[in-house]
Amino acid sequence: MKVLLSKPGLDGHDVGVKVLAHGLIEAGFEVVYTGLRKSIEEIVQMALDNKVDSVGLSILSGTHLVLAEKMKEVMAENNLDIPWFVGGNVPAGDVEKLEFIGANKAFPTSTKVSEVVAYFNEIKVKA
Repeated sequence: MKVLLSKPGLDGHDVGVKVLAHGLIEAGFEVVYTGLRKSIEEIVQMALDNKVDSVGLSILSGTHLVLAEKMKEVMAENNLDIPWFVGGNVPAGDVEKLEFIGANKAFPTSTKVSEVVAYFNEIKVKA
């Protein structure tokens, strides 16, 4: 399974997403990383170009709800129908909101890498 991990918006902190990338790679997943400060349009295009199976948005800036709305919109415009998830600095109270917007899964602040890997193992089995 190939996963695209991304850093949308102006957030310049990517240690957490890199730790997650290594955890997923160690668990047998192929990971593509977008690098910092990508627009949602760039992320969706990279997902299409790399033919990934899932997209992760790592957001620390507090703009996760706005960016999730944009993600849903741009994915629909590009007929990209794959699972996507949100993590980073996500208050527990926003998890349900993000999933209502369309994220297949939202991981609140302090989620362990092992929990994310378990989620991916679960969706890999369903794919």
